[in-house]
Amino acid sequence: MVIKKEKKSCGQVVEEWKEFVWNPRTHQFMGRTGTSWAFILLFYFIFYGFLTAMFTLTMWVMLQTVSDHTPKYQDRLATPGLMIRPKTENLDVIVNISDTESWNQHVQKLNKFLEPYNDSIQAQKNDVCRPGRYYEQPDNGVLNYPKRACQFNRTQLGDCSGIGDPTHYGYSTGQPCVFIKMNRVINFYAGANQSMNVTCVGKRDEDAENLGSFVMFPANGNIDLMYFPYYGKKFHVNYTQPLVAVKFLNVTPNVEVNVECRINAANIATDDERDKFAGRVAFKLRINKT
Repeated sequence: MVIKKEKKSCGQVVEEWKEFVWNPRTHQFMGRTGTSWAFILLFYFIFYGFLTAMFTLTMWVMLQTVSDHTPKYQDRLATPGLMIRPKTENLDVIVNISDTESWNQHVQKLNKFLEPYNDSIQAQKNDVCRPGRYYEQPDNGVLNYPKRACQFNRTQLGDCSGIGDPTHYGYSTGQPCVFIKMNRVINFYAGANQSMNVTCVGKRDEDAENLGSFVMFPANGNIDLMYFPYYGKKFHVNYTQPLVAVKFLNVTPNVEVNVECRINAANIATDDERDKFAGRVAFKLRINKT
């Protein structure tokens, strides 16, 4: 025989829920007394307090092993790469001489990029260093901060300095300047105490023919040892890395030319096929004339 359960009314269900939330006869809140709730809250307070303290201690211990100025691990950049300015998408430098907008964007980027290299700013912030030797600034047990940097004056870039230049770095006349810079690597002694320079060539025979002649600033694309080592962004607050400017004089117009520039230094490998930017950079140059 099936016994039918008496169906509770809505009012009865509400009363049962009210009694569950607060029972005035047993003084229980949601089925527990005040003492029971107090013990539960105390347990979780101690438990999560312990976890917070352990996490805080772990982070504090880890931070004691990390320098504020120098990354602890730097194995990702064993060999510095090269990069060009103006910075363009896909490293394509395209100039349409008759279209001012096509090259004015490059000019504006270069003006902003070279501003910190102005002679007046360099004289104010950086030192005149002795060429041909590293500018080392050891701590000797006491934090030597901030590190001084050597001057690299904009005037060293000659015809590519853009100072009083009506040709706008040569972009308005089809003789553009492209700037080569080496990526920064902390505590790296580029050149291994030997002279180094940047050279540029056409990647293929037809590129070499279409590239034509060019001049480099400083002369021969030299990079002096005095700009190394680099001590990091927080240590070397006014550091301006050395540049090499390449002024292309007679590129064959309306032809895409593949150019490769590389650094010639004793301790920088440039033949690693797995890393196309290790010690070198390749870009496309095109001068359009109508």
